[in-house]
Amino acid sequence: MKQNMRRNLPGTFLARQMGEGAWRLSRFEPESADVFLRGVESGAGDVLRVPAVQDLDIEWTASESVLTLTSAARRRTIRARSAIVHEPLGHLYETLPLAKFDEKARRFWQRIFRLVRIPGGRHLLGLLARHTRSGR
Repeated sequence: MKQNMRRNLPGTFLARQMGEGAWRLSRFEPESADVFLRGVESGAGDVLRVPAVQDLDIEWTASESVLTLTSAARRRTIRARSAIVHEPLGHLYETLPLAKFDEKARRFWQRIFRLVRIPGGRHLLGLLARHTRSGR
C-alpha cells in the first residue's frame, strides 16, 4: 500500500479567494510560503474567511488533498481537489553556475540593448551584424 504524502506548515496564513473553489493561503513568517487550493469543497469558505488561518497540515491522497488547520480558534478539516505548496528559495541563483560578465562584456551588452530600444535600432543592429559577418 502506498503511503500518503504529508506536510506541516506552521505559522499564520492569510486566505484569499481567487475564484470559484480556488484559494490562496499566504505565509510571510518565519519563511514565506504560498498554498494554492483548487476544487475546495463548498462549505470551506466559512472556515477560510477569517482574518488568519494557522498551523496548516496537508495530506495528499490519490484523489484529493485534506487540509487540517486552525481557524477561529478551532481545529478544522477541509478537502480540496489539489493543493500546491510554493516556497521560494531566496538564494537559489547564487548556487547555479551562471555566466558572469566582465566589464568589457557588460559594456558591450549595454550598448546593444540601448541600440535596440531606439526606434529603428533593431534594423540598424541587423545591418551592423550582416556587415560584420561579411567582413570576415
